[in-house]
Amino acid sequence: MEDKQLLAVAVAVAVAVLLVVVLCKRRKPRPNLPPGPWTLPVIGSLHHLMRSPLLFRVLRGLAHKHGPLMAIRLGEVPAVVASSVEAAQAILKTHDAAFADRFAPATFATAAYDATDLILSPYGERWRQLRKVVVQEMLTAARVQSFRHIREEEVARFLHDVAASAAAGAAVDFSNGVLKLVNDTFVRECVGSRCKYQDEYLDAIHGAIRLSSGITVADLYPSSKMMQMLGTAPRKALACRRRIDRILKQIIQENKEAITDHESFVSVLLRLQNEGGMPIELTDETITALMFDMLGAGSDTSSTTLNWAMTELIRSPAAMAKAQAEVREAFKGKSNVTEDDVAGLSYLKLVFKETLRLHPTSPLLIPRKCRETTRVMGYDIPKGTTVFVNVWAIGRDPMYWDDAEEFKPERFETNNLDFRGTNYEFLPFGAGRRMCPGINLGLANIELALASLLYHFDWKLPQGMEPKDVDVWETVGVVASKKTSLMLHPVTFIPPPVA
Repeated sequence: MEDKQLLAVAVAVAVAVLLVVVLCKRRKPRPNLPPGPWTLPVIGSLHHLMRSPLLFRVLRGLAHKHGPLMAIRLGEVPAVVASSVEAAQAILKTHDAAFADRFAPATFATAAYDATDLILSPYGERWRQLRKVVVQEMLTAARVQSFRHIREEEVARFLHDVAASAAAGAAVDFSNGVLKLVNDTFVRECVGSRCKYQDEYLDAIHGAIRLSSGITVADLYPSSKMMQMLGTAPRKALACRRRIDRILKQIIQENKEAITDHESFVSVLLRLQNEGGMPIELTDETITALMFDMLGAGSDTSSTTLNWAMTELIRSPAAMAKAQAEVREAFKGKSNVTEDDVAGLSYLKLVFKETLRLHPTSPLLIPRKCRETTRVMGYDIPKGTTVFVNVWAIGRDPMYWDDAEEFKPERFETNNLDFRGTNYEFLPFGAGRRMCPGINLGLANIELALASLLYHFDWKLPQGMEPKDVDVWETVGVVASKKTSLMLHPVTFIPPPVA
């Protein structure tokens, strides 16, 4: 009997040991995540982010404490934040393919045609073909140049309005004025002309962008059906999208029936649709999604940059004087400025570079998502992790920039830094596979405008305001536009030609 009991005990011990060995083998080692602030159950790191609604500013402060590659948790969404040149280069270059997907929160994805557009589309063959269409057919240098007459006409129209305000001694809402200028320009480039749906369309698209700008409850808890039901932002975004969809379909139909000498973005896409032979089918729905990207991403970012450029010039009288001296010397004796004239302005280009350093339109770029577990700077980034690159923080880091918080266009005279995605201390448009493809068009839509405004007018602040009083806080959102309108008094220096 004792032998049987001993045998039973031995078998039990052997089974227990075997189970322990099996369980140990099955248990995966815990990933070596980057350091980060302490988290709470359910909400994760959200309590650390309540200090300011401007996420990129809060994340810079946290990165100073926890390091240039930092782990956070947004509700149930794991994320990492890159806040240094080394971290940005690792994400956007060294491991670019591993981070080539987009983080598509519920509200943003709803507005962006369920992530079937170019901006949020998952990395893969369809995305490659969409980007190829945009880069090789819609945003070539020749295509951008073909819209020159549109830009010159819209700038002339804007100058006429400013001159009328100057004659009346009235202040102008510069922020609203440049937003309308760039919107009008983009609409004509996209659809060929002003259209009767323009105001309704822009209202709907800006509504969708506003709804997509914050992180909602539905975005924080994507696996929770209850949170998806409680979140109202996705439903409101869907309503905006349906308005956009209806208007764009009307525009597409009218373009199918129209005969025009100049190809707009819509007519280019319709031509490709009729020709066929594309690796992916260019359906009306695909064209609509691409038009949403072009108008939504292009107009807000360009007008924001132009507004920040004038804001910083007003705050920096020496830079303003230098920029005006350049344009007035270059255009001396001319009543009308063209894009050919602007090409030779060197200081104006430095002004835009410095503006983009201090005020990148997307301070955290458009977040990426890790496609496969990847080791970065000695840390593990698990598959599915959302990745933010804080280009706003990098652009103001004193490690890379002298007097980092000061507006000094001259700093770019000698450092040869460019924003084409190869200098990782200066990434206003990102880098790598998902870099913004519309840089040339965006800059073309604002360079002539700023040069003309500096040539034809002097600019004064309202009575009692000093340059240092001009507000430089940003709005909450994907695009960090100026929070308050820039109100200025124009004084005509050289009368612009009649529009």
